Amino acid sequence: MAFSSGVCHTNWHGIPDRCSNKPLTPAMRLAYLDCASGISGDMTLGALVDAGADLGAISDGVASLGLPGLQIVAAEVKKKGFRATQITIEHEPEHAHRHLHQITDMIDAGALTPPQKELAKRIFTLLGEAEAKVHGTTVRKVHFHEVGAIDSIADIVGAAIGFDSLGVERVVCSPIPTGCGFIEIAHGRVSVPAPATAELLKGVPLAASDVEAELTTPTGAAIVAALAQSFGPVPPMTIEKIGYGAGQRDLESQPNLLRLLVGEAVGVRASEQVWVLATNLDDISGEMIGHTCERLLAAGALDVTTTPVQMKKNRPGVTVTVLCAKGEIEKLEAIVFQETGTLGIRRWPVERHTLKREQQTVETDWGPIEGVVAHLDESTRRFSPEYESCRRVAAQRALPLHVVYEAAERSWRSTS
Repeated sequence: MAFSSGVCHTNWHGIPDRCSNKPLTPAMRLAYLDCASGISGDMTLGALVDAGADLGAISDGVASLGLPGLQIVAAEVKKKGFRATQITIEHEPEHAHRHLHQITDMIDAGALTPPQKELAKRIFTLLGEAEAKVHGTTVRKVHFHEVGAIDSIADIVGAAIGFDSLGVERVVCSPIPTGCGFIEIAHGRVSVPAPATAELLKGVPLAASDVEAELTTPTGAAIVAALAQSFGPVPPMTIEKIGYGAGQRDLESQPNLLRLLVGEAVGVRASEQVWVLATNLDDISGEMIGHTCERLLAAGALDVTTTPVQMKKNRPGVTVTVLCAKGEIEKLEAIVFQETGTLGIRRWPVERHTLKREQQTVETDWGPIEGVVAHLDESTRRFSPEYESCRRVAAQRALPLHVVYEAAERSWRSTS
């Protein structure tokens, strides 16, 4: 499995960046979570098993954590006439309230692969962060109630094993319905979504639902937050397996099912989420703007542009726009604040599609020229000489820059 720590995502605006942002590419192994009736840990595990994940391997992996008397039972049920797999976790009674470090120690001691351990711990860490936030404490001190119970541990660890066994590289998810009304938890009566669930779903698109029930649980929300890299309709894919996971309750208005589609991405260019940072300036010199742009590029910005704008009181100004990865936002914003004195920076996520590309060096009469070959499709390629490489040769040979560019392009065409 190709998941790594770090999200995310996307073809919409606002997803939290909590998991890897591996670009979407053709033939990538995809999983689509169709959460028409929400998502929970047991629904996820049921859908994975129904889609072909090995229940025996999941049971063995969960059992290796040392949980007493645990057994994972899968049964075929029907919800509003649709068949699905329902998971029940059978275990001896217990009243333990575990801390996050106790759970992660159990996972580390278990017979799981490193990717399975990493994913399971990431889901629990997100849960711990959410619980700490809503209760005003630290992740170290927070103790789990419902999600620290054996069945929740089995659901989360089992889901980590299941996604790994299906070879999933990227997860796409539908908008999430949470349901409505009230539920009873260890801390009393709360409205739906429960506080931890709401915290985990910050930035995630929610679907309207008037079902008076908790459709999405904290465990389900944590699985989505840890795995989903984009939200929206089913992506272009060839479906190979379909799994249906059943929730425990029966809903009057709809089947209580989570549908999982597994297959390969098709007909897509590489896709990744990046972030746009922008600020308007009207009281700074051109030299300072140029210096700021150079610092931003040197610090890891993917692109920096300036646009002339007309600001209030008819003052001419400049918009500085930065394109960057999620993990670079804080560092790059600090540079903008330090260098420009701006009072505010706008930010929003965008999806970037890129062509497959590779470095290539061509030989010319004046020496080697570096460049990039872009693949427009399976049979069409395009070569772009690198500016710095051409500029260096042009300066050394006292040649017009365009002559060097043209020579590099001719050389590539003659050998491609």
